[in-house]
Amino acid sequence: MDGGNRSVVSEFILQGLSHSKNIQVLLFVIFLMLYLFIVSGNIVILTLITTDPHLHSPMYFLLANLSFVDMCLSSNITPKMITDFLRENKTISFAGCMSQVFFTHCIAGGEMILLVVMAYDRYVAICKPLHYFTIMNLKRCTGLVLTSWTIGFIHGISYLVVFVHLPFCGPKEIDSFFCDMPLIIKLACMDSHNLNTLMNAECGVVVVTCFSLLLISYTYILVTVSKSSKAGASKALSTCSAHITVVMIFFVPCIFIYVWPLSITWFDKFLAVFYSVITPLLNPTIYTLRNKEIKNAMKRFIGKFLGPKRNS
Repeated sequence: MDGGNRSVVSEFILQGLSHSKNIQVLLFVIFLMLYLFIVSGNIVILTLITTDPHLHSPMYFLLANLSFVDMCLSSNITPKMITDFLRENKTISFAGCMSQVFFTHCIAGGEMILLVVMAYDRYVAICKPLHYFTIMNLKRCTGLVLTSWTIGFIHGISYLVVFVHLPFCGPKEIDSFFCDMPLIIKLACMDSHNLNTLMNAECGVVVVTCFSLLLISYTYILVTVSKSSKAGASKALSTCSAHITVVMIFFVPCIFIYVWPLSITWFDKFLAVFYSVITPLLNPTIYTLRNKEIKNAMKRFIGKFLGPKRNS
């Protein structure tokens, strides 16, 4: 379009999850409780891993970083969604929309790489146990985490650069509860087919590559432990099953939203809720409720506060 005829869009209107006031109030209560659980649960994990010397190992260092990433991913989207349930006009500024796009893809991209790093950690622990602490030392773990954030930043900034240069002249309604690139491209005053294809390809490289590496890693681990003792195989299978559950629930929605979109509005919203709210719930539930060391750390942490009172 001609630049002189293009109006400047200063804000976007979010359609949300429902137009019914009663349903919106119910969703407000549900998602507020879920978000409080996400934040409190992941803060507990971070606190336990940071303060308990028994958890100062590579696996828990990576788990603490995953907790932080999950909390950031949910906090980028959920608070705005919750407050919008109580608002008549669900608007978001252009700058706010840009920040949501950037942080969503930056954090999600970083989490994908971090999950690959965690799979590599389990591979070394199970397949090369004698060399584990030599390979997965603090310096290497820190480097791998920084690498995940760097790749996530590059992934997020690539989307932001595209977003900033898109021409908008109306309409400005986004049929979702947050700003996401596939939905914003539809609002641009241009032929978006080639851009959509480019974005799907770029996202597909990250998602499919990470997903493939994860499947290969866990398959190799499971094949390896199946040849070992039953006790070791059982413990490894328990750990890997938790990781695989998180991987599947995180990656499958991303694949259907960004790599192989179905263009079904209600289904896209359902998947978006899944990876922005449900996935961050998995860390304090799947990873910790089944973990004896975390449970013991919780008992020690509580004992530090209740012990002196009982003695007094």
